[in-house]
Amino acid sequence: MLLQASGIGKQYGATVVLSNIHLQVGERERIGLVGANGAGKSTLLRILAGETSHDGGQLFFAKGTTLGYLAQDSGLSSDRSIANEMRAVFSELLSMEQELRELEARMADPGLAADAAAYEHVLARYASLSETFRERDGYAIEATIRGVLHGMGFGDMSPDTIVSTLSGGQKTRLALARLLLQKPDLLMLDEPTNYLDIETLTWLESYLRGYPGAVLVVSHDRYFLDALVDVIYEIERTSSKRYAGNYSRFVEQKAADYERNLKLYEKQQDEIARMEDFIRRNIVRATTTKRAQSRRKMLERMDRIDRPSGDLKKASFSFEVDRISGKEVLEVRNLAMSYDGGKTYLFRDVGFELRRGDAVALIGPNGIGKSTLLKALVGEMTPAAGAIHWGTNVTIGYYDQEQTGLTPSNTVLEEVWNEYPHLEEVRIRTVLGNFLFSGEDVTKKIHSLSGGEKARVSLAKLMLKNANLLILDEPTNHLDLTSKEVLESALLDYEGTLLFISHDRYFLNRMAEQIVELHPNGVRHFLGNYDDFLEKQAENAELSAAKAASGSKAVESAAASGAPASNYEADKQSKREERSRQRRLEQLEGEIASAEQELAAFEERLTDPEVYNDYVAIQELQTSIDCRKAELTAKYEEWEALLQ
Repeated sequence: MLLQASGIGKQYGATVVLSNIHLQVGERERIGLVGANGAGKSTLLRILAGETSHDGGQLFFAKGTTLGYLAQDSGLSSDRSIANEMRAVFSELLSMEQELRELEARMADPGLAADAAAYEHVLARYASLSETFRERDGYAIEATIRGVLHGMGFGDMSPDTIVSTLSGGQKTRLALARLLLQKPDLLMLDEPTNYLDIETLTWLESYLRGYPGAVLVVSHDRYFLDALVDVIYEIERTSSKRYAGNYSRFVEQKAADYERNLKLYEKQQDEIARMEDFIRRNIVRATTTKRAQSRRKMLERMDRIDRPSGDLKKASFSFEVDRISGKEVLEVRNLAMSYDGGKTYLFRDVGFELRRGDAVALIGPNGIGKSTLLKALVGEMTPAAGAIHWGTNVTIGYYDQEQTGLTPSNTVLEEVWNEYPHLEEVRIRTVLGNFLFSGEDVTKKIHSLSGGEKARVSLAKLMLKNANLLILDEPTNHLDLTSKEVLESALLDYEGTLLFISHDRYFLNRMAEQIVELHPNGVRHFLGNYDDFLEKQAENAELSAAKAASGSKAVESAAASGAPASNYEADKQSKREERSRQRRLEQLEGEIASAEQELAAFEERLTDPEVYNDYVAIQELQTSIDCRKAELTAKYEEWEALLQ
């Protein structure tokens, strides 16, 4: 056991952040720490790292345990070069290497050979130091540094680049790279997937799975958590609970635990009601009063089960469309963006189309120009070349990941109301309440909000626009897991057209019908979601390898062949229909569950003495039951038909 936390508590003034935190970290464990924004996850990591004090509980660390902690959005601040900053991690080994070189020079000195005792001493020191250097992988320092830098997206950057000249995101990635090179016994990472593109994310997952120590990570990336962790700790209502398995398994276990605990609670409540009824009926009767008193004592001694707490309140919203756009929404032809006064192109020859109802994901490595392309589409930047043609009746709703559309000095209420002054205050407050801003929350200044809160304000403004084309730049950034799921559900029900950038692979898989991969010299189109894209990439790689190995015309033909143009629309339509089918299935399953609950409630009321002694009430209730059963039958039939 590397770390054990027992009963950890923390509060700021009268606000309790953590109150009953129990956590254990074993050797080589991969642990995910999840919870809503503001639940105290980052606070707990800072406590474990010794950067914040705790008000109660105890911390135990195994003797000699080394910790490595990367705070959220933290970065290196250094005037050294990237290479020198990374080599500083191996300062002890580099000093050892320098001593080895000095010993080699001494052993080559003829004067030392003349002194047999001194020569033997130097030789023994060299042998011992050389063995230690080899055991600690001293000969692989440069290769290790290059491997980690390449994996973290610095492969094409000069190692002589000064750290202070890097962007904030690059400094954060470099801080993570440095921490990985240090290889502490326990690696604690707070939102390490921020600022990482998909390629770097995939590399990091692979690296951490093989990491020799333990990993404790806070993340809102479900794909990342599913691929990496084998234990989940959830912080909810200031307490923690441990679940075995990855994130998907945690969701299943949590739902099952709630159902089981609710049944136990309801069973005990029924038992209590029966005992109280027995006591009430028998306590005054001489022949049964002793039994009633005995039951009362049993009731007083009973360990009462608390009603299990349901899910925390979550945002609730949907995206509506005021008017339908034309069939052709957008046509981009030979678009190019440049910098340095037009001397250097960021990308060129970009072309693609959007049709009504499309859901298209724009992907590519960091720095390729994805956000720049979206800014060009919405008129915030001017292309160096090419054309952008909009269809008829297209209204655009744009979500900027940098939240530049928010005014820091506004309150939350002012920010939304200023954008839609024609709406009544009660309507604005209702909308903000749906985005979890209630009471005094609406008077908070924008500059004081967290990243997740700013994201919810931007989404509220976007929802009220009722646009028929949504252009979203990293919409899941800063959102907690629950808010991401609400956003996905809203977008799945959206009847307009969707173009978005995201490095959240779970989000890409649920939302995308097409993938547009951006390159410096154009784009490549793929039908399907992110997993379909990966499958196609793997197929192309296999075909290329086979072509290179055999050189046969048959293989060349297979590699060159793609879906005929005439099949493109059919494939696209098929994907859209499948997405609609899946969406309707999810909707039906929710409606069936609600109808079954209502039916059960109606049938339970039939056992109520006040109802079954009232003929009119029974008739009305039976009519309601018959209607619900008819509705359920129709929904079951539709559900079964969709499954075939």
